[in-house]
Amino acid sequence: MDTITKRVEFTGSDGNRISAKLDLPVGGIKAYALFAHCFTCSKDINATKRIAIELAKRSIAVLRFDFAGIGASEGEFAATNFSSNIEDLLAAAGYLRDNYQAPQIIIGHSLGGAAAISAAAGIPEVNAVVTIGAPANAEHVVQNFGDKIAEIKFVGDAEVTLAGRNFSIRKQFLDDLKKVSVTERVKNLKKALLILHSPTDATVGIENAQELFIAARHPKSFISLDNSDHLLSGSHDANFAASIIAAWSSRYLKSEEDLDDSQRHNGVTVAETGKGKFNNLATAGKHRLLADEPKSVGGNDQGPTPYDFLSIALGACTNMTMRMYADFKKLDVGKISVHVEHNKIHAKDCLECTGEERASGGKIDRFERRIHIEGLDDPQLRAKLLTIADKCPVHRTLEHGAKVVTSYQD
Repeated sequence: MDTITKRVEFTGSDGNRISAKLDLPVGGIKAYALFAHCFTCSKDINATKRIAIELAKRSIAVLRFDFAGIGASEGEFAATNFSSNIEDLLAAAGYLRDNYQAPQIIIGHSLGGAAAISAAAGIPEVNAVVTIGAPANAEHVVQNFGDKIAEIKFVGDAEVTLAGRNFSIRKQFLDDLKKVSVTERVKNLKKALLILHSPTDATVGIENAQELFIAARHPKSFISLDNSDHLLSGSHDANFAASIIAAWSSRYLKSEEDLDDSQRHNGVTVAETGKGKFNNLATAGKHRLLADEPKSVGGNDQGPTPYDFLSIALGACTNMTMRMYADFKKLDVGKISVHVEHNKIHAKDCLECTGEERASGGKIDRFERRIHIEGLDDPQLRAKLLTIADKCPVHRTLEHGAKVVTSYQD
């Protein structure tokens, strides 16, 4: 299955602009997931990116983002801490809830796993929590600071080199970590938990997975990521992790039919995919549709054109309107089909137009609609249904016109 990656932004806990990417399947979506990256990593680290895209291929949309002060997100890293990371996760869940659908899965890698466990309680829609190489104690990350710990405690801050990059760590970061008991939070999780960990993880030892597993209550599961490193550097490791997450989480996901109206997305979002000059992904609730233009005008011809979609709207609305009338009147009619063609013609050539409309000059849009109803031989009933077709709301919108209000959204 193809996937689409959309660049999105939302406001984080301290008002910072948080940079994110939403990996979407082209087709139906089973659920949305939220991904928390490892300490000082980013949303674009190989493991995070590969797992997100592989999950999207399995019909699970994934929002991955840079915590404040990391990657492309605003904020000062030194001013962040474990608590602010949790708040950013809650803000990310709110963004999905408001614009798409609240996440049912939260995934965290390394310290992001500890954050995912801690944030899960604040996201009621989350039914499944997944950790990858996560520490059983948030303070585990402090061991990476080496002999700088004393300086941080005495001076108040220090430059720490992590993965070849320098980061400013303040004492407030250490103090904040002391407030967190990950094992206590996992004990009270009350959500399904999957622990993925490599027995050869040299950064966060396998004993952390054991401690988390013992502390957690059922339902809980553990999968060994044999022969992988902490960052799941091998593409096959990330692919394996994604396949396990997709299969395991499926039993804890609510279907679209199980969601109440408050959990459904209103409106339609259309965004460029970056895979062609005119290629766009239209998002309407759980539905994903590609829009494009023919190759003759520079498109990739991977979806209907905008005017095709307009014709589809007219045809679908026509069918639905006639079907509602037929059912209401208990009329025994077969399947209804509508063929719609759109053209631009000179107003003077429009036989259906009024004299005033023909005299207006220029070109007009003309939709020709041909209706077929299986097994309908009654001329009077046929005429009545054609009259009902003209009452289709989309038909009326096209004939009467509409007001389009445009604004800019940051």
